This record gives sequence, structure tokens and C-alpha cells, in this order.
Amino acid sequence: MRQPGQPFVNWGWIAGHTDDLVTRILNHLVLTGIAIGIGFAISLALSLVIVRYRWTYAPVTWVAGVLYTIPSLALFGLLIPITGFTATTAEIALVSYTLLILIRNTVAGLDGVPADVRDAAVGMGFSPTQVVLKVDLPLALPVIVAGLRVATVTTIGLVTVTALIGMDNLGTFITDGLQRLFVTPILVGAVLSIALAVAADLLLLGAQRLIAPWTRTARAGR
Repeated sequence: MRQPGQPFVNWGWIAGHTDDLVTRILNHLVLTGIAIGIGFAISLALSLVIVRYRWTYAPVTWVAGVLYTIPSLALFGLLIPITGFTATTAEIALVSYTLLILIRNTVAGLDGVPADVRDAAVGMGFSPTQVVLKVDLPLALPVIVAGLRVATVTTIGLVTVTALIGMDNLGTFITDGLQRLFVTPILVGAVLSIALAVAADLLLLGAQRLIAPWTRTARAGR
């Protein structure tokens, strides 16, 4: 607990825990990256099925919506008896929270591809796979990346909660600080989590502009 007259932030404590800072930032990024990677792969596959078989949209998004509405602690409670206090438990929960966002955005992006563009690609001899890879996904990219940005920022925040089941990340600073009533680690964990979310959002935005420069040109011409 901070005593009267003591500085609000203990810079000496921060300087003495630089190794922990680096380790927990990396752990935070790994947990986030795995969840987003798996979540995107699942969402892309389901979205392609939905676009092909439209009747699947309602049941798929219903299941994803149910998963999204389960509180994180409750979901951990359901998973721990099966997978224990492991990274698997954390990742199952984190992936579950990405699905609704990613599926909706991916389907919206694919639905936004003009039909005449697809017809032109088919007329040029493109196979169905080529149409998806060379026409649908590139044109849907801005909407898909928008979903990735939201999912990534959300996941970075949720990763801090996994500290409650033993995952070592920036959330560990927050839980340790709360247990000891020590403000500095709480601030460190919170500020670095926010910084990671902002940095990841900017990185994805930059990647979108690099991979799909035509989106930047289109906005500039408006």
C-alpha cells in the first residue's frame, strides 16, 4: 500500500523489474497472436462456407454470439475441469471471443465484392479458387482488416484476464498489484496493455495500406 508522502509511481521498482517487463510483454503478444491466428483461420473457413451456403449464416453466428456473450471468468470455470490451468484453456477462451467479430466482418467484406467483378474473373478463365484468392479476398481486405483490428484490440485486453488462471503476462502485474495493494505494478500492467493495443491497431492499419494501397487512393479521391 502506498504510504503518505511516497511517490505515486515507484520508478525504482520498474527499473528493477525490466526482465519481467520484457518477458510478460512477449508472453502477452504470443497469447494474442495465437488466438488471433487461430480465430482468423476458423472465421475465414466458416465465412467461405457461409458465402457458398447462405443458410449457414444464422446458426454459425448464433453459436459465435453465444460464445461471445459468456463472461470470461465463467468460460474459464467451464474449461478448467477439462483442460486445467493451461495455455489451452486461455486460448480456447480467447479464440472464442474473436469468432463473432471476424466472421461478421469477413462475410460483410466478401458480400461487398461486386458481382460483375466476379463474373469478369470467371469470364477470364479464373477457377473458383482463383476467384476467391485473387478477387474476393483482396477486395474484401479493408473490411476484413477492420474486423481484425477490433478483434486484436479486444484480445489484448482479454489476455490480461488470463493471469487469473496462471498465465504469465501483463495482467500478472495487475493481479500482483491488487493482491499487495501496490499501485505501481497495476499501472504498469494497465498502461502497457493499452500501449500494446494501440500499437497493434496502428500496425494492422499500416499493413492494410501496404498490402492494399488502392484503399488509400480511394479514400484520398473522395
